[in-house]
Amino acid sequence: MINAPKEEWAIGTAYEKYVGRWSRVVGSEFLRWLSAPVGTTWADIGCGSGALTSAVLSSCSPVSVYGIDRSEGFVAEASKLVKDGRASFETGDATALPWEADKFDVTVSGLVLNFVPDHRAMVNEMVRVTKPDGMVAVYVWDYSGGMQMMRYFWDAAISVTPDDRKLDQAERFPICQPEPLFDLFSNAGLSSVAVVPIDIPTVFKDFNDYWMPFLGKQGAAPTYLAGVPNEVKDQIREVLRERLCTSNDGPITLTARAWAIKGTA
Repeated sequence: MINAPKEEWAIGTAYEKYVGRWSRVVGSEFLRWLSAPVGTTWADIGCGSGALTSAVLSSCSPVSVYGIDRSEGFVAEASKLVKDGRASFETGDATALPWEADKFDVTVSGLVLNFVPDHRAMVNEMVRVTKPDGMVAVYVWDYSGGMQMMRYFWDAAISVTPDDRKLDQAERFPICQPEPLFDLFSNAGLSSVAVVPIDIPTVFKDFNDYWMPFLGKQGAAPTYLAGVPNEVKDQIREVLRERLCTSNDGPITLTARAWAIKGTA
């Protein structure tokens, strides 16, 4: 058993190969569900490398989008990738946002809430900076089973090192389910709270396309993998290969589920 590793969230290109490519697809579906009015001001909390901000700019006709992330590396990557004068990015804390109250029409966050130690403080801050009758919304991966690329990984890792079960993201992040999300938003004073699943296909061209991003040290599972001995890493890889490659090393077709929630400030 290894101690809980300190997760790395700094290198945008590595994150993009790992899960960023899928988060972009989910983000587009999330925005379609929100159906926010055009000509509004947005905040993207935990903006990462700018995937959700890019989707807002391309599909929602905002006046402006303010992105914030604790990682200087991600903010630099977002600033490089998102070339639009309506967008701006800065480093900051999701539980102590640097903006005045009632600033934004729509405040969103993608795949971040569960990684913030104080979920209530983050949502309360999102509510604070949102105008009355504005929208607050987030989405998170369903680590318990719906996000299959991660579920396969953790099932394989636990089969090799059962004592590391406590590091499984499903165990660590019970917030990533409909009931606790609904309670969180309702207790923050939001009204008209709604929760829906968003399911997307995640197709990997071969086993290497699935496996190699786990070696990028960005995110919970890759950080865990970087901390285990090489022999354990090799065992996890072979368990995964056996379970995912049933007959040949062709495409691997999985699905990913995120839970999305929105409410009115």
